[in-house]
Amino acid sequence: MDTKITGNRDIIRLPQPSLKGNMSVEEAIKIRRSRRNYKNEALDLREVSQLLWAAQGITGNAQYYKSAPSAGATDPIEIYIITGNVRNLENGVYHYNPLENTITLKIPGDLRDDLCNAALNQGCVRDASVDILITAVYERTTSKYGERGIRYIYMGVGHVAQNVYLQAESLNLSTVVVGAFDDNMIKRLLNLSNEEPLYIMPVGKRL
Repeated sequence: MDTKITGNRDIIRLPQPSLKGNMSVEEAIKIRRSRRNYKNEALDLREVSQLLWAAQGITGNAQYYKSAPSAGATDPIEIYIITGNVRNLENGVYHYNPLENTITLKIPGDLRDDLCNAALNQGCVRDASVDILITAVYERTTSKYGERGIRYIYMGVGHVAQNVYLQAESLNLSTVVVGAFDDNMIKRLLNLSNEEPLYIMPVGKRL
């Protein structure tokens, strides 16, 4: 793992994602399930990198070629991880940069308990090794499509979540989509300003 320090920010360069796995897309679709219970075991950074790439990674020679589509290539989606049990990675809130294949530490410390409280005390959020938070900057899409852009954003979030589900299956990991939470609590917890939280996806080792 390479670490670059820029000012007071830790920028972690992620391992390059694997482009060929041991499970077919068809098998991953067949066995995909929502799972809320996880082993108390650490994920490694390669697994985290693979999940983030599946969510919003670059898949071509231009930045608008991503793993999940967005309306008009407006790219409203942002991805964060809240870590609590990842090998060789400081606990904290990180923002994913798909163009650089990096994560940037935004807030240090294990915030899973606080995130669980914001998610109406759903234990899977606290018990996961890492929580993936999917947010959106609505203006990026609504500036082009008006109010209908909000619908397009919701479609895009679904694409992202399904990619994470299937990638988790192929890595023998478990996840679930969580949509019940207090938006304002999460925005305060993560210091979000112009972003709206849309999904939490806890991820952990398969029981």
